[in-house]
Amino acid sequence: MNGVPGVIRVRSVSGVGLSIVYVEFNWGTDVYRNRQLIAERLAVIRDQLPANSSPVMGPISSIMGQILLIAGTSDRASPMELRETADFVLRPRLLAIPGVAQAIPIGGEVRQYRVSPNPAALRALSVGYDQLERALMQFGVNTGGGYTDQYAREYLIRNIGRTTSLDDLRNLVVATTGHTAIYLRQVAEIDFAPKFKRGDAGYMGKPAVVVSVEKQPGIDTVVLTREIEQSLKEMAGSLPTGMKADQILFRQANFIETSVHNLRMVLLEAVIVVAAVLFAFLRNWRTTAISLTAIPVSILATAAIFHLAGLSINTMTLGGLAIAIGELVDDAVVDVENIFRRLRENRAAESPRPIFDVVVSASQEVRSGIVYATMVIVLVFVPLFALSGIEGRITPLGEAYIISILASLVVSITLTPVMAYYMLPGSRALGARDSMLVRVLKRCNRVLLDLSFRFPRIVISTTAVAVLAAAVAASALPRAFLPPFNEGTFTINLVFNPGISLAESTRVGLIAEQLIMEVPEVRTVGRRTGRAELDEHAEGVHSSDIEVDLVPSSRAKAQIVADIRSRLAVLPVSVNVGQPISHRLDHMLSGVRAEIALKIFGDDLDTLRATGENLRDMLAAIPGIVDLQVEKQVRIPQLEIRVDYTRAALYGVQPAAVVDQLSRLSNGRVLSRIVDGYRRFDVTMRLPNHLRTTERLGDLLIETPVGWIPARQVADIRETDGPNQILRENARRRIVVLANSDGKTDMAQIVADIRQQLAAAHLPEGYFTRLEGTFQSQEEASRTIAALSVLSLALIFAILFSRYRSVVLTLIIMGSVPLALIGSVAALWLAGQPLSVASMVGFITLTGIATRNGILKISHYINLARDENMPFGRDLIVRGSLERLTPVLMTALAAGVALLPLLIDAATPGKEILHPVAVTIFGGLISATLLDALLTPVLFLRFGQKSLQRLVAGSGPGRASMATPSTVSETF
Repeated sequence: MNGVPGVIRVRSVSGVGLSIVYVEFNWGTDVYRNRQLIAERLAVIRDQLPANSSPVMGPISSIMGQILLIAGTSDRASPMELRETADFVLRPRLLAIPGVAQAIPIGGEVRQYRVSPNPAALRALSVGYDQLERALMQFGVNTGGGYTDQYAREYLIRNIGRTTSLDDLRNLVVATTGHTAIYLRQVAEIDFAPKFKRGDAGYMGKPAVVVSVEKQPGIDTVVLTREIEQSLKEMAGSLPTGMKADQILFRQANFIETSVHNLRMVLLEAVIVVAAVLFAFLRNWRTTAISLTAIPVSILATAAIFHLAGLSINTMTLGGLAIAIGELVDDAVVDVENIFRRLRENRAAESPRPIFDVVVSASQEVRSGIVYATMVIVLVFVPLFALSGIEGRITPLGEAYIISILASLVVSITLTPVMAYYMLPGSRALGARDSMLVRVLKRCNRVLLDLSFRFPRIVISTTAVAVLAAAVAASALPRAFLPPFNEGTFTINLVFNPGISLAESTRVGLIAEQLIMEVPEVRTVGRRTGRAELDEHAEGVHSSDIEVDLVPSSRAKAQIVADIRSRLAVLPVSVNVGQPISHRLDHMLSGVRAEIALKIFGDDLDTLRATGENLRDMLAAIPGIVDLQVEKQVRIPQLEIRVDYTRAALYGVQPAAVVDQLSRLSNGRVLSRIVDGYRRFDVTMRLPNHLRTTERLGDLLIETPVGWIPARQVADIRETDGPNQILRENARRRIVVLANSDGKTDMAQIVADIRQQLAAAHLPEGYFTRLEGTFQSQEEASRTIAALSVLSLALIFAILFSRYRSVVLTLIIMGSVPLALIGSVAALWLAGQPLSVASMVGFITLTGIATRNGILKISHYINLARDENMPFGRDLIVRGSLERLTPVLMTALAAGVALLPLLIDAATPGKEILHPVAVTIFGGLISATLLDALLTPVLFLRFGQKSLQRLVAGSGPGRASMATPSTVSETF
């Protein structure tokens, strides 16, 4: 499969009688095209595969598509009856639901008609294995006889040989001696028996059948889950007495529904606090109502656009709205505040102008700044859309954010002025002064501006030092890929030493279930040991996955995990504790269900294992690593039967014939299939277990041209060992040293320590290592965001320069960006948050918000100089700063306080990714707003005179403010 277009990795796992090949394609490739490419390659290599092997592609699903685990139990039915219900009642009903890709039962016993031949009886009655097989292959066969006409009607002829009776099978004639029939019961034991299995299941410490339900790509998980649950309810009444098949062990929709509900509450709470902030500044319900109108209209517009574009409303899109909720009112606030201020000035004027002219001109006065600020916000999100892989799944957040911001822009230049025209002119507040809060803030700002103008060098140098310190502190922040989720469930992987029997693995697994049930927070526990017949993995019976559902608790997740680990420590197993979605993300990234995967590539299994153990010992000393273990590729007991060609030739038998007979008898073979209504059962021929030991296999009679002889006459039978599994990646054998982080230590530091240990390690010749895990995605995302952020900033510079035609003014405006870095880094340190993809999204968002403040101030300085002929100097800057203080503070506070619901209770489902975003934005808003109030005026006073004079000169003679609506459209 290497060399197929789009393939990035090929992995294979070969176990006992089964090999599974995983072919991984690049993100964004078409799954149907990929399957076509694989089908074409399979057709080419089919002739090169061993005889009787039949490669089959799995269904169109993914490891993330496992949406439900359903436990079936019964206090009356046998394991065989329970499994029949799962196979023939539950599974077909689930597969009939549109959107379900696969339903895989595990556990219980699969019924078979078992024929166990008696070699001694066969020899005594001169019946060969081939005769026995031919008779069984013809058992229970129906045929058609065409049609016949009689009595003027057409009759269908059916030849019925089907039966479900064991007695009919026992009385099957397999051969005749003279005139005497030899019955099957004379040469074999016939009975119902469980199919040989490589997996089992349990629920709440008792045996059970667990059905895994996987969905098709692109299907709504919540909707499909509800349809499945409805089907389970409808089936409940038709199940045998005492049998339950509606016990949900794992439900992916729980996490989704909880997250969506929490984010809806966040949106509601954010609207309330934003309204409180606006009213505190405006002290007028009309202006507050006009500004708040932007929120529902923008959200509805976003939902409509998503619907038309075929996009879904999910946790990421709701997260984008939650982040944007405070900014949706920004454009409207700036517009309303300017209209309100101009209406107040117009009322106080000696010759008031028409209300319509005032509203239109006031709206146009700030429109240019609003539009450019929104363009900047859109541009800063460019890096987010360039992310690929799992980190690229966060792009719906950016889509929702940008669409809602653009919708709010449209609202501010259309609906807001109209509402202001009808609601504000009659307001009694036009005759009132600013609110007490605004007057106090303006008084304080004036004092601080006076101090800053007296000591400009101190302001600039202090800010520069703070920015440098923040940059250094940012580089020292811990690193992480994504914040840990709080799924409310655990996936615990137990691994025994390979070679353990299924019965023993199941017994200890049931003990593990009971130990976990003693943890107070545990609601349900279920286990899957080994693999089901339809599973798309080749794990042996030494591996068990335990799913644990939790109830809400006051204890932290880390404490619960530590409790579980301590209880399981008494068992002879390696334990890996994670969460369902997180484990699957790890598996998608590295092929290993752990956060850190150190892969060792080589040729010899023993050398690989020894190297892996040495590296494991080296890594054990690294702080922060837990669940450290070497992948269980070991030698397990094997019973080897090796044909001696010389001795086989003495008896005139082909070695292949010997091997074939031993395989059919020991491994078993399905010879027929009995149909009972909608149920189907295999008829198999297989030696009884007591004849499948080292000694008895040596005594097994096999057919040769010279008669029946014991197998040891032509073969050496001995107990030896061999690999339990063979794992390859990109055509090289490999073994993995896997581990998780403790959730407290910096992942970047752990990875750095591992790389340092690897650099000092000496590997055998021809062997090499590769370190993989979630940290790779974090590093790649960091590089992508950093590179594209430079491009994004360059585009922002170009846009601002095209507007102001001044490098100085553009740099002054963009100077707000590093100011935001100070508060963001400080907030991350105080909150104990690492630098992750989520916090980087916060930095991206903050860049646009911080730039908006600079645009509003600089634009107003220019407008005062051009439209009101104010000379350059402190008076112009102080007036411009004070008049823009209210909208700047309102927009900053609205954006900040809207994030308060995301800052509280960070572990709540749905907030995990958004909390670091909110922390970054909130901290950056504080520093950017406070420092911008001082630094931008100081920089403009020191460096902006020439640029301002050039802009004023280029606009022609001065104009009286608000002279005509047409002239104000040229304002900044």
